[in-house]
This record gives sequence, C-alpha cells and structure tokens, in this order.
Amino acid sequence: MKKILILIFILLSFNSFAVEKNTTFNNEIFQKAQLDGKIVVINSWNETCTTCKVQIKILNQAEKDFEDILFLSFEQEKDKTIAKQLGIDYWTTIVIYQNNKEVYRSIGQMNKDKIYSAIKSL
Repeated sequence: MKKILILIFILLSFNSFAVEKNTTFNNEIFQKAQLDGKIVVINSWNETCTTCKVQIKILNQAEKDFEDILFLSFEQEKDKTIAKQLGIDYWTTIVIYQNNKEVYRSIGQMNKDKIYSAIKSL
C-alpha cells in the first residue's frame, strides 16, 4: 500500500510539472515575418521539462511586453522537422532572428532579465 501511495504521489507531482503549451511555429508565418523585417523569438520545449515551464512563463509575459515581436514555439520531441530546419538540438533553446539571420541563441536560460536583455538589444 505504501508503494502505491508513493507511486501516485510521484505521478501527480510529475504531471504538475507538465508544460501546457501548443506548437505555434508555422514555416509560412516564420518566413513572412522574416521578409517583413520582424524580430522573431522561437522557443523549443518539452511537456515534462521544468526549465521549459519557467521559460514559457517568461516568454508568455515577454509576448505581452514586446507587442511588435513575433513569438513562436514548438515541442522538440514531436516537431523534429522544425527542430532540424532551425538547427535546434535541445529543448529549452531560445533563438532570436532578425533580418533573416539568427542573432541570439541560448540553451536552458531561465533568467528573465537575461532573456529580456537579449530581446531589448535588437
């Protein structure tokens, strides 16, 4: 009985860390934004990643704070074609594009000030 309760606790705890996010990356939207000269922030995530959960919270707020910037995301394990296209090998990767080129990349960054600083520098 004790083992069952421990297992239930672990499973409930594990699910509380799950990321609630959808893939918003679309190649057509990404390419159009690049052609229009928009800054694009892309985030790769995994639904059970606690670092991703922190990043998503920061990026969701950033999307409200930087209305002229396009924020896109994709689930690393499920959207392998996107990951390959963008050369993103790890979830928790944040990449910023400007003028059709990558200008910033970080892996595992959870510091809001550093993420905001990267966005503001463009």
